[in-house]
Amino acid sequence: MATRALVFVTGNVKKLEEVRAILGDSFPFRLVSQKIDLPEYQGEADEVSRKKCETAAEVVKGPVIVEDTCLGFNAFGGLPGPYIKWFLEKLKPVGLHKMLAGFEDKVRGITHIL
Repeated sequence: MATRALVFVTGNVKKLEEVRAILGDSFPFRLVSQKIDLPEYQGEADEVSRKKCETAAEVVKGPVIVEDTCLGFNAFGGLPGPYIKWFLEKLKPVGLHKMLAGFEDKVRGITHIL
């Protein structure tokens, strides 16, 4: 009996390999990847991940998982969260470090896979 496929929305082969390794051989689905250009949603990390997952499921017409990485700084109330990509692009890691220089509690990391 063939196992049902579950689509992992990514064009990154290494991410697919990592998720397969994490899930292990006993995972009850055959994990396949599909690259889908999803909209860049705005909101809290959970909302962004949920919307990406819902949109991807509509596109593939079946079950999916998506990966969304966020980085929130406690000093900034959880910001930039899902917008870390743009902060890193503009400020680079050294700029992020400089922003946090005067704060004791600096980082809380968040990664969502739904």
